[in-house]
Amino acid sequence: MKSQKEKISRKKFLQVVGSAVAGGSIVGVSGVLLHKNSMRSKENTNAPANVKKMTSPYKLVSSFSVPKHIEAFELLGKELIVAASGNIFIYNQHGTLLNNFTIKNNLRDIGVSNARIYLLFPSHIEVYDINGNQLHAWEACSELSDYCSIAVDNDFVFVTDVASKNICKYTTDGNFKKFIQSPNGFVIPSYSFGITCANGTVYCSNSGRHQVESYSFDGEYLGSFGKAGGAAGMFCGCCNPVHLAYTSAGEIITSEKGNPRVSCYSADGKFRSLLLNSQDLGGGNTAYNIKISKNKLFAAGKNMISTFQYNMSPATKTACSNCDADCPLRKGITI
Repeated sequence: MKSQKEKISRKKFLQVVGSAVAGGSIVGVSGVLLHKNSMRSKENTNAPANVKKMTSPYKLVSSFSVPKHIEAFELLGKELIVAASGNIFIYNQHGTLLNNFTIKNNLRDIGVSNARIYLLFPSHIEVYDINGNQLHAWEACSELSDYCSIAVDNDFVFVTDVASKNICKYTTDGNFKKFIQSPNGFVIPSYSFGITCANGTVYCSNSGRHQVESYSFDGEYLGSFGKAGGAAGMFCGCCNPVHLAYTSAGEIITSEKGNPRVSCYSADGKFRSLLLNSQDLGGGNTAYNIKISKNKLFAAGKNMISTFQYNMSPATKTACSNCDADCPLRKGITI
């Protein structure tokens, strides 16, 4: 019997299982599958067998470790807000610890706005300042809610609900405004229900349909993009994409699990380029949480936060260099 500390949350269990299904790595189904996976791991222990070498337009420029497994992270100005094992750690972008404070367990996600940190739990939200002082809190609008991801604007908070298969809209003071329903129906097989918002538009993953949907802040459905498949510009596995971010130019950045990779799409859903594959990110089968700050792309996985920047010389060999968007990420380095 496992102790309480050894038990994993339902979200973590489904993330691991969903990732394994997506990557085709569940063993024990048959002796043949077990043998194949064993042989693959012997051939290459650093990357999945289905990951092809690629020239990435981005280069790892720095990284730092966090004391525990990273549950969520966000960017607040020039600072990184990181949740790990009942703690909030605040770092500068070079990995220097500036502050930390304890929080409740079972955190789902973090949102930030106006120097406030919004902590999302399965059935409630707590708001703190950067010194760890709790400013506000409110319960979920339904007793059956099972919150997954959060996005915060200056005026509104948007939360995805795995149980109710919808998006809940609140004011930043916690006043419930409305439910946002998908006209296509949200299909969420596991806890892959990412959300972000930018320039008056909410983007969320309808992961079971392998799509990203967009809505106005008033909840009007604007459209969707994406389709199932393993090729670049498609979403593979049982439920992708997992995480979403955006650039100041309006480009949407997606992160997938199973065969982890990070891709770029235009605001209207046109595939731009594959930015990072599993080898670039560090392997595994869990999606890397991603954030953008000017010309830097941050990726969090396991207990590590890595910083990538556009590498001008090799990038000329990739589709990223031919993009017509005024992308801040391409103001990079030459190494």
